[in-house]
Amino acid sequence: MTYFRPIVRWGEPRPSGALPLAGGPAWFVEAECLSRDAPPRLVSAAEIPDDWRGRLSAPRTPLAGLSLDRPRIMGILNVTPDSFSDGGEHLDAEVAVRRARAMAGAGADLIDVGGESTRPGARPLPEADEIARVAPVLSALPELGLPVSIDTRKAAVARAAAEAGAVIVNDVSALTFDPSLVGFCSEARLPVILMHAQGDPETMQDDPRYDDVLLDVFDGLAARIAVAEAAGIPRDRLVADPGIGFGKTLAHNLALIRGIALFHGLGVPVLLGASRKGFIGRISGAAGGAARAPGSVAVALRAVAEGVQLLRVHDVAETAQALALWRAVEMGEKAA
Repeated sequence: MTYFRPIVRWGEPRPSGALPLAGGPAWFVEAECLSRDAPPRLVSAAEIPDDWRGRLSAPRTPLAGLSLDRPRIMGILNVTPDSFSDGGEHLDAEVAVRRARAMAGAGADLIDVGGESTRPGARPLPEADEIARVAPVLSALPELGLPVSIDTRKAAVARAAAEAGAVIVNDVSALTFDPSLVGFCSEARLPVILMHAQGDPETMQDDPRYDDVLLDVFDGLAARIAVAEAAGIPRDRLVADPGIGFGKTLAHNLALIRGIALFHGLGVPVLLGASRKGFIGRISGAAGGAARAPGSVAVALRAVAEGVQLLRVHDVAETAQALALWRAVEMGEKAA
């Protein structure tokens, strides 16, 4: 099989033969042609097969009413005692709601609420406990006027969350953990974020291995998209997340970030969730939590330069400020 990673460019004027990337302001005139049995080579956009050209260039459908013609910030709201970066900070529902309001005010475009830690080594949480954590928070968030997603692997939790106002399901298992979740999402017509993971949280970092991490993760996500489509969830309600840190070494994470433009070839929006993760600390020497915000912003900006539409972050204000400057430089946008 042959794969095509677009070489993403920004700004005007666009040269002859340039194709829009995912229907947005970025574009490409060439791509890196990749395969498992030949060295990479550059090809022109005209040489890319029609099916790949279509998936790479077609506009992305708005996500829960949110247009994806510019990078969007998903604010992380963990209502857990044990998440890797902010566990325990927002376990109280009132504190969590205040945090959601603060993220909305700082520039978040949507809020992602999770009640079960999926950090390395974490064990599954009973669904009743997960619902008890997220439901009081979710029921208070419609006042924000932002789309809210539920970060869960379980159909019962997704159902309770949807009843409380969640409009997106963010599943780190890509619909593999609970067989009934795909049917619920199809029935409820909910968009789904499919994240790649090798193994489950309890064991995923024991010894992750790939033949070619970039191509293997692409194929894994393509397979999960096919399963979702077969179950009645159309591609225009799906988002792909390569799953930084979920069954990946530091080298795997860096390879995925460098090559992340490949995932536009799935024909769906791309989400990056690298905020405050361990590889940032290992490279920078920063301790956990907010000390990793600068590294997180650096990774986010690299992803945006590659056309990634969604950034899942803890540090909303810092990311929003960086994006405003990036857009001013690359696209000539001025402050409102």
